[in-house]
Amino acid sequence: MTNQETRSFSASDIPDENKASIRFLYNTIPGRILLKIVTRATVSKLAGFILRCPASRVFLKGFIDKNNIDMEEYRDKTYNSFDDFFIREIKEGRRPFPDNKNDVASPCDGKLIAYPITPDSSFFIKNSLYSIETLLKDKELATEFSGGMCLIFRLSPDDYHRYCYIADGKIINQKSIKGVLHTVRPIAYQTRDVFCQNSREYTVIQSINFGKIVQIEVGALFVGRISNHKKSSTILKGEEKGMFQFGGSTIILLFEKDTIAVDNEIIDNTTRNKETLVKMGIRIGEKKQQNSY
Repeated sequence: MTNQETRSFSASDIPDENKASIRFLYNTIPGRILLKIVTRATVSKLAGFILRCPASRVFLKGFIDKNNIDMEEYRDKTYNSFDDFFIREIKEGRRPFPDNKNDVASPCDGKLIAYPITPDSSFFIKNSLYSIETLLKDKELATEFSGGMCLIFRLSPDDYHRYCYIADGKIINQKSIKGVLHTVRPIAYQTRDVFCQNSREYTVIQSINFGKIVQIEVGALFVGRISNHKKSSTILKGEEKGMFQFGGSTIILLFEKDTIAVDNEIIDNTTRNKETLVKMGIRIGEKKQQNSY
């Protein structure tokens, strides 16, 4: 990899991965009963209301210290609430994109896994089968990604929660899908089809260099708001696409067959059930063949 440092790690290396409260919700009968309540959008809205209150600033120092967030990376600002801090902006130049137009870059900070899409437009996560058709709620669109690649970027609460477009092109469609709000930690993958059950929005992009791409923003536990800036128009590589409000969340990229080659490190890590830590703008693959509008 180039551009920025990365490292890989298994789920057991993630500090909050086996948090007692999450284990309780997903691995016990009382927890699963409570889960039906806390995953509702109304609970997320209530949490969001609390974290937008000025009094929520009291949580900032503890959150920054606990998660070792380097505030030197972010623009100097007085934050009006915890939510205001959560959508903080990075300093200019801290997330550069590759100059090479054929490099595929990460749209966000997060933990990346990469899966091939089967000929019947599905992919596997921890032995669970995910259908692209169910994910998109669009059978015709799903078939266009048969044999392609699915990249999943998992954002933790401490990550930078703004995200970008990865290529020049144009928006040809957008769709919002209502759902619940499960955690996106891997522990939930074992019992729930998280990405097909959670609230999500997706944008269909006709890119200049990588063919048709679908970029999906998936909400998560206490993430009720996905804020995208554009509904149509042309887009530029590295242009901010939007932001998540408080909590963990996920971005999924779908690529058509034979359009990109994902870096071997990422493929190897995924095969070994490991995630690859990436930053927005870092090279994660390259163009496989020429595409055009």
